[in-house]
Amino acid sequence: MPSKELISINELEHIISSALFASNTSHSNSIIVSKALVQAEIDGKLGHGISRVESYCLQAKSGKVNGNAVPKIKTLKPGVLAVDAKFGFAYPALEVVIKNLPTITDKQGIALAGVYNSNHFGVAGQFVEKAANAGKISIIFGNTPSAIAPWNGKTALFGTNPIAFGAPLASGEHLVIDMAVSKVARGKILKANQLGEKIPYGWALDKDGNPTDDPKEAMKGTMLPFGESKGSALALMIELLAAAITGANFAFEADSFFSAEGSPPAVGQMMIMIDPGSIHNEESVLRRISTVLMKMSNQENVYVPGSKRFSLRKKALENGLFVDKNTLDIIKNLI
Repeated sequence: MPSKELISINELEHIISSALFASNTSHSNSIIVSKALVQAEIDGKLGHGISRVESYCLQAKSGKVNGNAVPKIKTLKPGVLAVDAKFGFAYPALEVVIKNLPTITDKQGIALAGVYNSNHFGVAGQFVEKAANAGKISIIFGNTPSAIAPWNGKTALFGTNPIAFGAPLASGEHLVIDMAVSKVARGKILKANQLGEKIPYGWALDKDGNPTDDPKEAMKGTMLPFGESKGSALALMIELLAAAITGANFAFEADSFFSAEGSPPAVGQMMIMIDPGSIHNEESVLRRISTVLMKMSNQENVYVPGSKRFSLRKKALENGLFVDKNTLDIIKNLI
């Protein structure tokens, strides 16, 4: 069983930001990226947490990711924000979106942001939660390098293409629904590979199209979509919205998120924000959202999506985090 080490949130953020800074990433970008990765680790999204640090650092060192990039904003339409990530990490570009899009939403009722020349954007739910903190309902999605074949096909054309929805609640424990269109996020396979563990059959196929429980073979093959043909169709929809409209690379044009070799992936993300009071009374809208969630919670064994993260955050804040010691040692050696 992998060895674990207990570490505080602040110390873990400092170690990761130091590793990124030592890997040709600006101080400000290092802090933004480290906070996103540690938050993923806290929320139990381990495939998007500290397991990503080594590959992020190697890509910044090689120049595949521009660790010093400063996102550039363009506003060509009143309700639309275009953000060029400048081949850097996605997190600083999406921070620009979170900072600017609520103001546009207040004026327009609804606003749209497209990010291009971007990269892996981690836990999509983090961004809709930030929008909810600003009082906005939102949806975000993005494409990733090829991982899923069209239904009945053998060649990967679509990414795992995560999508997340968020809505504010008076309690502050906002609703966040976050998922990939694959049966599992590809980061889970990366994590299993790092830990030397098998994956369940039904997650992925090897390069010959056969079911596999070997994460190494899965990384060479294709992911299976949830909902079979429906999941594949949703992957196509996200691909067109996140890449065709923004001018970003399609999945089959994008190099790997994991390897330091190759060109910048230059994928895209799209975020839509809605003012809850745009059509109906805001107070009534938020109350009605809470009513639905309460009805769900009143049923035995029903889980409101995303709600587990609050107990995980409380535990991490009080006690620190148990993280994989080998992964942590690798990160420390990058400083």
